[in-house]
Amino acid sequence: MAVVPKANASEIFELKSAALTLVALVLKSADLARLELELVARFGDAPELFDQEPVAIDLGALRDAADAIDFEALIALLRRYKMVPIAVRGGNAVQMEAAHAAGLSDAHEAAPAVPPAPAIEPTAEAPAASPARATLVIDKPLRSGQQVYAKGADLVVLAVVNFGAEVIADGHIHVYAPLRGRAIAGARGNTDARIFTTCMEPQLVSIAGIYRTTETELPAEVQSKPAQVRLEGERLVVEALKF
Repeated sequence: MAVVPKANASEIFELKSAALTLVALVLKSADLARLELELVARFGDAPELFDQEPVAIDLGALRDAADAIDFEALIALLRRYKMVPIAVRGGNAVQMEAAHAAGLSDAHEAAPAVPPAPAIEPTAEAPAASPARATLVIDKPLRSGQQVYAKGADLVVLAVVNFGAEVIADGHIHVYAPLRGRAIAGARGNTDARIFTTCMEPQLVSIAGIYRTTETELPAEVQSKPAQVRLEGERLVVEALKF
C-alpha cells in the first residue's frame, strides 16, 4: 500500500481557534408556555429579527431551580424565532447533562486575546469621531402585519405605523407620524437606544428587551403627543418632547 508523504498531501481543511459573538438568552423560568407568551408579546408570531442568529442559553438564573427544562421543546421554540441554539452555560450538573443530550455544547467565556493596555494620560488632542451609524428610512405607511427591521442601524419612519405593524431597530427609532403599532429599539441589547414619535399611541414599546404594552395606560401628558421612550436602569421612561 502506497503511503503519500505528508509534505505532498494537499490541504483540504484547517482547524483554527475562533472567537465568535453569540446572543445570550438568559432563561429565568423553566415554564416554556410563559416564555412563548412573552416572545409573542415582544416580537409577534414569527419575526425575522434574529435571522438565524447563533444563541447561547444562559441557565445561571435557574441553576438552583428544581423544575426540569425540556431542552428539545426550548430549542424548537427558539428556532421558530429564527434563533439557532448551539450552546448552554451556567446550569447545574443535571441541567447541563440534559442540555448536552439535546445537542447543545458548552459555552465558555472567551479570554482576551491580549492583556489590557496600560492607562494613558489624556492629552489636549480631540478624540477621533466615531463612525456614523447607518439609517434606514421608510416613507410609506406601515399596515397591520407589516414589519420593518433596521439591522445594525437606526430607523426613521416618515408615515404612520398602524396598529398591528412592527418597527424594529438595533439603534434608535424615529417615527415622524402616529406610532400605533409595536416599536422595538435596541433590539440586540443597546440600552442607549431610544424611541421618538410625534404622536405616541403605541401598542407596545421595547428597548433592549424591556417592554411596555397598552395594558399600562400612558400618562395624559404623553398620550397622542410628541414623546420619547428611554431606559432608566431597567425601567422604561416615557416622557414628553419639548420643542
